[in-house]
Amino acid sequence: MKLSPRDANGYFARPDTDRMGLLIYGMDAMRIALKRQEVIAALVGPKGEEEMRLTRLPAAEVRRDPAILTDAIKAVGFFPGPRVVFVEDANETHAAAILPALDDWRDGDAQVVVTAGNLKKTSSIRKHFENHKNAYAAAIYDNPPTRGEIEAELQRAGLKNLGQEALRDLTALATALDPGDFRQTLEKLVLYKHGDDTPATPEDVAAIAPVTIEAEVDDMLDIVAESRTAEIGPLMQRLRGQGIAPVTLCIGLMRHFRTLYAVAAAPGGPGEGINKVRPPVFGPRRDRILRQAQTWGVHKSQAALTVITETDLALRSAAQTAPAGALVERAMIRLAMMGRR
Repeated sequence: MKLSPRDANGYFARPDTDRMGLLIYGMDAMRIALKRQEVIAALVGPKGEEEMRLTRLPAAEVRRDPAILTDAIKAVGFFPGPRVVFVEDANETHAAAILPALDDWRDGDAQVVVTAGNLKKTSSIRKHFENHKNAYAAAIYDNPPTRGEIEAELQRAGLKNLGQEALRDLTALATALDPGDFRQTLEKLVLYKHGDDTPATPEDVAAIAPVTIEAEVDDMLDIVAESRTAEIGPLMQRLRGQGIAPVTLCIGLMRHFRTLYAVAAAPGGPGEGINKVRPPVFGPRRDRILRQAQTWGVHKSQAALTVITETDLALRSAAQTAPAGALVERAMIRLAMMGRR
């Protein structure tokens, strides 16, 4: 039987222990691995591998010796409880070795979990699971986890007190990270809140989110956007001493003011635009970007981008006479003064 994406998530969390098997397939190997881990843990429990109720078989090994799959399915365990045989990295070339063992499955045998890459509709493995009355096939698409899936994952990990604003930031972060990095971020949040019963906040998410830009460069972008002209020179000297190239600052300025423009120009207004920023921003920084976008607005942000583009062209020009650092510093002072108007 075929599982829809919505039904699949529920099944992975609470699978039937009396089914013949489950096929999980798709393009993203990491997402498939995470779903496979979830469903196997739900089937055999935390001690399943320790009690030898889980058997792992690479599909290539099954192809060389098809009998090992049948033997694993029929084997009687030393410990009571559900048993699972996990066949990894299957594809159409392994069908002839895998399918006969599935046809020989009987009540009391181990459940078979098969993972595969992208399978065509004509795939015999996919057809077998989709048409079987006692098995399931689930396609995993390259979609980030939904708000509900994130909340359920954190609750399973023991973090039950999750503020809605923190959940909003996590949902946005899920679109910017690959599945493995996002799973690690959730684990870090659970550890970060261990022993703390207060609701998770955007500040907590910001504290554990991967760093995307050096903090001092970030500080300079904020100084310019907030028109704190007097602070530009001293920080510029410090950044120069740390080896930060002027072109790096120019690129940062371009990215920052493009973000401010996108937030300010969003159809639903800045409050809606801040939710669509990619990569997403979190916690206090989210509120700061929102305030800056409201201050600059659409027209001043456009004018700022023009200044930054002119500076970038000057840095790349063969006829450049002024030092690169001076060009960028002058542009930042000009931008800071524009923000006051």
